[in-house]
Amino acid sequence: MAAAGSGGAIPSADRKRDKRPRAPDGARAARPRWAKIFIVVGIALAVLAGLSLGGLKFLSARLEDALHKADLLDSGARTGSGELTGPLNYLLIGSDQRPTSPNSHRADSIVIVHIPAGLDRAYLISIPRDLRVTIPPYPQGQYKGGQDKINAAFQYGQSDGAKLLSATVTNLTGVRFDGAAIVDFTGFQRVVDLLGGVDVCVDRQVKSIHTGHIFPMGCYRMDGAQSLDYARQRYGLPRGDYDRQRHQQQILKAIAQKLTDPTVLANPLKLDQTIRAIGGTMTVDTNGVPLNDLVLALRHIRADNVYGIRMPSTGARIDGTSYNVLTSDADGLFKAIREGDVAGWAAANPKWVNHI
Repeated sequence: MAAAGSGGAIPSADRKRDKRPRAPDGARAARPRWAKIFIVVGIALAVLAGLSLGGLKFLSARLEDALHKADLLDSGARTGSGELTGPLNYLLIGSDQRPTSPNSHRADSIVIVHIPAGLDRAYLISIPRDLRVTIPPYPQGQYKGGQDKINAAFQYGQSDGAKLLSATVTNLTGVRFDGAAIVDFTGFQRVVDLLGGVDVCVDRQVKSIHTGHIFPMGCYRMDGAQSLDYARQRYGLPRGDYDRQRHQQQILKAIAQKLTDPTVLANPLKLDQTIRAIGGTMTVDTNGVPLNDLVLALRHIRADNVYGIRMPSTGARIDGTSYNVLTSDADGLFKAIREGDVAGWAAANPKWVNHI
């Protein structure tokens, strides 16, 4: 079985466009958290590579039928262009609401999806959910604003949680967004089962605190329930939440890779069911761009051309509460996102590149 967690070194930008340096050997990146503008960069990431233009348009239409649409971005966090010339930035919000806590609305993961000008690669930059930030006021919900964990913005914003979170991220980074998506992680359990399971390489034994299941070291196939359980673990792991981010990245990459399996591409019914299941897990805001145009624009992105970066931060205890706080490297990353040079920043800062 092929190792689901393998990947190549981060490439330089398109050689026809610039001469930014390649990352050093071993500085391979991963795909942060359940990162899925994989509304686009999940479909356009894998399946589209093996389809004709007609098949691509058909699946785009099927995906659009299944997706929920909403206005997710704050006006100050949204770009005004509505163009697909790149570089592009999307905000991905992962929700992991569970039966045991149905009223919890904090964002389980927050990811900036950066797509360079060539529209052939994606950098998924995960923001620690415990990052200490200033959240703007939300008068409608009688929230006066203040210092808190960044994932709390999604809760304080109530029905406009995504807007308050997007405003918080933009205030923090200076990055405005070309679209956004909210992903229901639990829905991916069905996606994995429709694919017949996904292949994952576990490099350190993991014991689930939820089910007691032990994931031994090695490469093997996980079904939907196992992959979701694996991706939720953080306790007892050396790097805690950072390790959970990496495990979630592994599952996403494995899904993208499985979508290109000839047995899936050759089965129209299974492919259609899977595309619709993926669409059913998402609420999206494409900034007025038709989904078909977006998928076509990103059709050259492959699973091996998606890289992940951890936002530079470190743990801290403030007034008895555990947080993550930004380190000095963060300003350089934010500037690289705004200026479209994330590849160059990653090559110069390999310690913040995830490996899966």
